Amino acid sequence: MRIVFAGLGVMGAPMAGHLLRAGFEVVGYNRSVEKAAAWGAAHQAAFSADFEDAVVGAEALILCVGRDDDVRDLVTRAADRMAASSLIVDHTTTSARLAREMFALCASKHIHFCDAPVSGGQAGAVNGALSVMAGCEDTVFDRVTALTAPYTKSITRIGEAGAGQTAKMCNQIAIAGAVQGIAEALHFAKCAEIDPDLVLQAISQGAAGSWQMSNRWGTMNEGQYDFGFAVDWMRKDLGIALDEARTNGAHLSVAALVDQFYSEVQAMGGQRWDTSSLHARLEARRKPKI
Repeated sequence: MRIVFAGLGVMGAPMAGHLLRAGFEVVGYNRSVEKAAAWGAAHQAAFSADFEDAVVGAEALILCVGRDDDVRDLVTRAADRMAASSLIVDHTTTSARLAREMFALCASKHIHFCDAPVSGGQAGAVNGALSVMAGCEDTVFDRVTALTAPYTKSITRIGEAGAGQTAKMCNQIAIAGAVQGIAEALHFAKCAEIDPDLVLQAISQGAAGSWQMSNRWGTMNEGQYDFGFAVDWMRKDLGIALDEARTNGAHLSVAALVDQFYSEVQAMGGQRWDTSSLHARLEARRKPKI
């Protein structure tokens, strides 16, 4: 199968690499040609600076880009050039509204579209252990599963177009609350002058335990915030969820509050810090003991 993989950033580059190792014919594309060339050199693989030329004859297009407008641009350009029955899989986190719009556009061209946002971060992409939430026709789900298998540990069809993106909103809402809770617990332990390592040992195996606690408590404690998913992107995702909540009537008081906290982290210069940097905001407010 000939695949075009568009978006060779910290997530897309390793995902496309897994496809190559699984035996797929992959052509890499990135808006920054230099990044595509670097990926091609690292993997001894083909890349293209011309998106329209690349997608002609491709059986599948996989996207892992930035925002709704990026997806709309590439899918619109591809839909006029890809053959009927070809497949577009979008791993970008976007609005559900955009996913439904792209599904309708592709359907008018007899092309299949699946919104398939992922969870697992940069480490999951590198290790081929991402979780995928899919919104697509039931009849195309097996194709999506086979195509994404080289870099996923699980894939769940949530429903029709847009359902995958809606599930990803749930994911980000849950993460926001979890990270803030852990940041506050660690901050509290420091203010109380008890050993954070012992606290982690005591509570991580009980009801308070989570992936975020096991993987980010220690790095938060060391003031390290360079672990993949950036605050700028988290605010984009929470903005999508909050906008959707205004439509479906959901009450997201914690998510809205944490979004404000992330805006404060951005103001501290932490736009590219990872999401656990909520702790840095709290520590900046901690008064030294006299």
